[in-house]
Amino acid sequence: ERRLLDTGVYDGVNVGLSPLDQVTAEGLRPVIVSLQDRPRRILEAGATWSTAEGVGVDVIQTRYNRFGRADTLRLEARLADINSRIGADLSLPHWRKPGRTLTLGAGVVNEDTDAYRRAALVLNADLRQRIGKTSFFSYGIGLDAGHYNENRYDYTSLPPQRVSFDRNLAIVTVRTSAYLDNSNDPLNPTKGWRLAASIQPTAVAGEDTVLFMRSEGQATAYYPVQNDGRTVLAGRLRVGSIIGGNELSVPSDRLFYSGGGGSVRGYQYQGVNPQLPDGTPRGGMSLFETSFEVRRDVGASFQAVAFLDAGAIGFQETPNLSNMRYGAGLGVRYKLPFGPVRGDIALPLNKRDGDPDFQVYISIGQAF
Repeated sequence: ERRLLDTGVYDGVNVGLSPLDQVTAEGLRPVIVSLQDRPRRILEAGATWSTAEGVGVDVIQTRYNRFGRADTLRLEARLADINSRIGADLSLPHWRKPGRTLTLGAGVVNEDTDAYRRAALVLNADLRQRIGKTSFFSYGIGLDAGHYNENRYDYTSLPPQRVSFDRNLAIVTVRTSAYLDNSNDPLNPTKGWRLAASIQPTAVAGEDTVLFMRSEGQATAYYPVQNDGRTVLAGRLRVGSIIGGNELSVPSDRLFYSGGGGSVRGYQYQGVNPQLPDGTPRGGMSLFETSFEVRRDVGASFQAVAFLDAGAIGFQETPNLSNMRYGAGLGVRYKLPFGPVRGDIALPLNKRDGDPDFQVYISIGQAF
């Protein structure tokens, strides 16, 4: 039943034994498998708006079993202020082994952030092996080929000199990752833990040549203070490091950035990073983030949350905690059958000139 559900092409799967009156002479009972197909085509549309990240519109068409092997073909077009994309992804479940999915992807992306601009063709091939109900490890390869426009400052010179890169690069990345989930709910965990890690050896060719390895790990934990789970303590720790290359040679989209709803609330997108003299966020070679939340149920449908986030960007291979930024705030959760809808308001506790007075975040699921 789990393997059939993993294909994603069925709305319902039921596997069970036949009635007792159908027992064979050998004492065996047939296994009855009942399937309910999903529609062969699904069309989705969505829109987002953010004071920090601007406006975005998405159109997605998903086609199931297009090639007759329980495959999923996903066609996507996204037009947004920061990250636009046109692409296709094909997933082939149980590829040569139960629980293993082959994913092939291709797309054209255009990123326009405060830190850099990038227009590129992206290709990828990945294998994901399930090792539990929600745990997995994956490995694959990715190719990015495109045009990068970046503003940097060379801090090895005195005084620091502005350096503008306008270059064409080809980037090959070996992608490995693992995700272990020991929590009790994907969208609203109240106990357990999660671990995620990725290691990406990368080679850059073109107008510049560099080899480096980008690694990142995150751990989250959830502890119910009361037996009924009405009060939950939740914590998160994330660290990252780039070994090889330097701040000027590593492409901007591979450097570390922090700030926003998924990292340090109270700061805008990429807002935790120190700013260059022209106001551009300075990408880092290392990352440190941590969060702590107290979640308390209020009645049957609501939950109140208090949280403290902290993060820092470093410019060496090991995280540097000397430029920590802190954000704190309150939130509310409205529980729906599939998970909570959350709203948070956060303040930067040690704001700099140009940082916002507060930030508001609305999303689905807990912050972590």
